[in-house]
Amino acid sequence: MRSLVHRLDAYQQRHRWAGFCFAVVQKFGEDQAGNLAALIAYYAFFSVFPLLLAMVTVLGYVLAGSPALRQAVYSSAIAQFPIIGTQDPVRPLTGNALGLVVGLVLAIWSGLAVAQTAQTAVNTVYAVPRIRWPSLANRLVRSGELVTVGGLGLIGTTLLQGMVSGSETYGLHIGVAGVVLAALLGVVANAALFVYLFRRLTVAGVTARESVPGAVVAAVAWFGLQKVGTTLVNTKVHGAQSAYGTFAVVIGLLFWFYVLANITLVCAEINVVASRRLWPRGLSSALAARASTAADRRAYASYPQREHQAHNIDIETRFTTDEAGAGEPRAEVPRQRPARDRV
Repeated sequence: MRSLVHRLDAYQQRHRWAGFCFAVVQKFGEDQAGNLAALIAYYAFFSVFPLLLAMVTVLGYVLAGSPALRQAVYSSAIAQFPIIGTQDPVRPLTGNALGLVVGLVLAIWSGLAVAQTAQTAVNTVYAVPRIRWPSLANRLVRSGELVTVGGLGLIGTTLLQGMVSGSETYGLHIGVAGVVLAALLGVVANAALFVYLFRRLTVAGVTARESVPGAVVAAVAWFGLQKVGTTLVNTKVHGAQSAYGTFAVVIGLLFWFYVLANITLVCAEINVVASRRLWPRGLSSALAARASTAADRRAYASYPQREHQAHNIDIETRFTTDEAGAGEPRAEVPRQRPARDRV
């Protein structure tokens, strides 16, 4: 068994594609990104309905003179969500001006939770020291920006994706070439949206170039899931309603959001591993919790720094040699600032 592990380790370190994929999976587990994805899914479940309520209300006023266009935008955007697109349409807020403004503010406020949770998750993935995390006020402002830009981007991309499902919705006959072009435009638009999101969800100072690899993978994955996953989830939920009733709808939505959150965080890990050269990792890091490569040491050194929560604390990370790593130099992360106390 030990010989087999050594051969597998040597193989994945020699081949870039294998080493990179293993490094992404390894860091995903070390960051406990699955738990972060579950948290995002939980808040997304409660945020999607207030945000949809705000969206249809705004559309009702902006496109008041074009009811056909308003219905086309609304139908194509909502249809991309499983279960929601098959239910009765959401009714917009009505009433006097003051009541409408208050209702919109409360709806958007309650919808900001998913953006704040996503910021926490991506800052964790990038190992941003907690002392650098944005304050509550800055986080709320950034969340509002993310919800606004992300919502508008989602509407735009789903309009393009609606053409792929059937151009008859818009009264157009674009043919096969038009459908392919619309699909490509939808993927490109999704990629551009994810480049923006990956940069704004963290304060790590990520460049647009560093965000491109994960953004492209996320764009293709989201596009495919919206085309295939929506039908699959709706079918499964419809079949399960006879046994679970209304709970099947809840389970289906939570599962959908959990899959999307996992994909998004995996793509964020792709950006981190690629930009910080956190590969190849050693199998011993996964099997025996031992840093055996330079990428292992860089990854492990960043995790204690992530918990830096006060200016007067300095965190140092040192790697000692043992029988499995004899002869390896001792790695040390230099102090970033003078400190009064040392941990």
